[in-house]
Formats: sequence, C-alpha cells, structure tokens
Amino acid sequence: MATLYCDMRREELKELLERLHDEFNNEAFIEADPISVPHSFTSRGDIEIAGFMAAAIAWGNRRAIVKSAHRMMRYMDNAPEDFVLNASDSELESLATYVHRTFNGRDFQDFVRALRHIFTTWGSLGNYFEQGYAKHHDLRPVLADFRRDFHSVAHDVHSEKHLSSIEKGAACKRLCMYLRWMVRRDDHGVDFGLWDKIPMSALYMPLDVHTGRMGRSLGLLSRKQSDWKAVEELTASLREFSEDDPVRYDYALFGVGISGMFD
Repeated sequence: MATLYCDMRREELKELLERLHDEFNNEAFIEADPISVPHSFTSRGDIEIAGFMAAAIAWGNRRAIVKSAHRMMRYMDNAPEDFVLNASDSELESLATYVHRTFNGRDFQDFVRALRHIFTTWGSLGNYFEQGYAKHHDLRPVLADFRRDFHSVAHDVHSEKHLSSIEKGAACKRLCMYLRWMVRRDDHGVDFGLWDKIPMSALYMPLDVHTGRMGRSLGLLSRKQSDWKAVEELTASLREFSEDDPVRYDYALFGVGISGMFD
C-alpha cells in the first residue's frame, strides 16, 4: 500500500491518530484480543503470568491465539501463579500434550520452569522488569537481560525461538506488547498499569505486519525491515505526538490495519 498521508500536516495526523485511538483503544475491541486472557484473572501474579503466556503465543489469527491461550490456562488449572510456583513433576509432565502452532508441550514446560525461576528469584515478573528499569533507565538492556535470565535454567533449545532477542536485532513484538499491557495505564479499561515504576514514555511499539503497514502508510516509518531499528523509528515518530505515552497509538495502528479501513 502506498503512503497515504506523507503530505498530511502534523496537526491533521495527530487528529487522525487520536480519532483512531478513541475508536480502537477500548474494552469492546479487546474481546477477541490476547489481552482478554489476563483480563480473566484478578490477582497480580495470575495476571502477570497469564499475560506473559498469552503474549508468548501471540502470532497468527487472533481468535485462534485467544482460544489456545485459554486452553493453556486450563492446563494450569486456571491458577497460573500457583501452578508456576507449585506444580509437581507429574503436573508439569501433563503439559506435554499442549500444542499451539510451533509452541509445543516441551516449550510450555520450559516456560513454566523459567517463570518459576523468575518468581522465586525476583518475586514476580513485575519486580524483575521494574528493578531492571531502575538499574538501566532504559528497557532495551532489560529486554536483553531478561532473555538471558529466562533461559538460564535447563531448557530445550527449541523454546528459545519463542522469546525474541533484541541483541540480534529482533523487533521483540510480543515482549513489547506484554510490557504495554503491564505498564500502560489510562481510563479505557484495556491495559493493566500494574508496573507503575516504569514510565509509559519508556515503552516501545509492538511492531507487527499491521502496525508496520499502517506506520509506513502514514509516513511514520520509512524502514522496510520489521526489526528493532524499525521499532525505534516508529516509536520515535509517535513520541512527537505523545511524548509521555507513545504506545497509546498501538491499538490505533493495529486496529485500523486489521480492519482494512484504508485498503
């Protein structure tokens, strides 16, 4: 799709982004979105783990992702924090039959063991990321550290493909999306805002085929590759419209991208 709005004045583009934000960043839009899975829970630990696992398998058809993520929660007895912390060897073995596309039962077991390591060492996923941000004041090294710490426990190398490496230049879409869920806070009832020690200004855009396509269409992204450099470029462009909360436009770009509104 050719660039549609490269000649649009800044004020007009800001108005469009805000209109799309209001249309898509609301509770009605999340029913078929993976974020609906952690919204099934109320405790912080359950939300953190359900969100992380749903984000981990979030590629492809959204409805299939949501269905598979809810099935994943049933494998964990719909008590993800308790399962991560206390599952016996036999209960972990029961995960072996789970499959979502290339995410298999062994990957599921490795992720649970890795999450147990994070929770028992740092107390929670939130504590890990908040402490990391306090140390670096930048989420980029935190993403790199997290991948190393997550895979520091014994695991099958296959599971590594499900946690992207920023150090290898990956866009880290699923991790950026998960961070958005946990950090962003507003009055629209979508994101959780649980990790308030990380400012929203520190977040990076989750870049996928839809946000990338619309970012390029609107003249917000020139880089052709959908890699980490593209993430930084798109996020920097959106900071010009919302310095304190650039990722507020994620659902705007994603929603209009999947709607085909501008095709």
